[in-house]
Amino acid sequence: MAKKVAASLLSADFSELGKAVRVLNESESDWIHVDVMDGVFVPNISFGQPVVKYIKKYAKKPLDVHLMIIDPDRYFEDFKKVGADIITVHYEVCNHLHRTLFHIKDLGLKAGVVLNPHTPVCLLKDILCLCDVVCLMSVNPGFGGQKFIENTYHKIKELKSMIEEQGLDTLIEVDGGVNTENASLLYEAGADVLVAGSAVFASENPMKTIEELKK
Repeated sequence: MAKKVAASLLSADFSELGKAVRVLNESESDWIHVDVMDGVFVPNISFGQPVVKYIKKYAKKPLDVHLMIIDPDRYFEDFKKVGADIITVHYEVCNHLHRTLFHIKDLGLKAGVVLNPHTPVCLLKDILCLCDVVCLMSVNPGFGGQKFIENTYHKIKELKSMIEEQGLDTLIEVDGGVNTENASLLYEAGADVLVAGSAVFASENPMKTIEELKK
């Protein structure tokens, strides 16, 4: 499967968000990753629907909307209206994950589940067939620029085995601490999509960094 990069706007300069989106449009980034935080599920507040609507106005790449919020089901229609193409929700906040994933799919969007570092991948065995994407957090969610958690490699391999055993084409996404030094190891372990924020926007040449991540 082709290597994909989802560049995260969480690490962009918010005062020049439109400029950052235009850079990603011209880059080799496959998706634009948008982190939505509520200050409750994670200790930070970021984008909401009005900002996502603004991003969509300029974006030429699919919006990969990562909902780090409690009770995400309340907002699926809203995020579809403002331009989400992919919505991922945290396993840890969904009491009825089967229904939640169907809700997203019924809106015509790609649906995914996110696992925090402490959550084992085996919990997805009976729901994996509904997942277009499974995102493995390789840091504790809430802030950019954190150190990569090494156990993620084991989780990727375990999840890849589960996907292959069920004959699925579910994509494995990795989010947190991704950079040009560990990208090749993540792809080798079985990752399909790498979310990169700090590595991209803290670099002197974001477009070149994205190109290097895909190599």
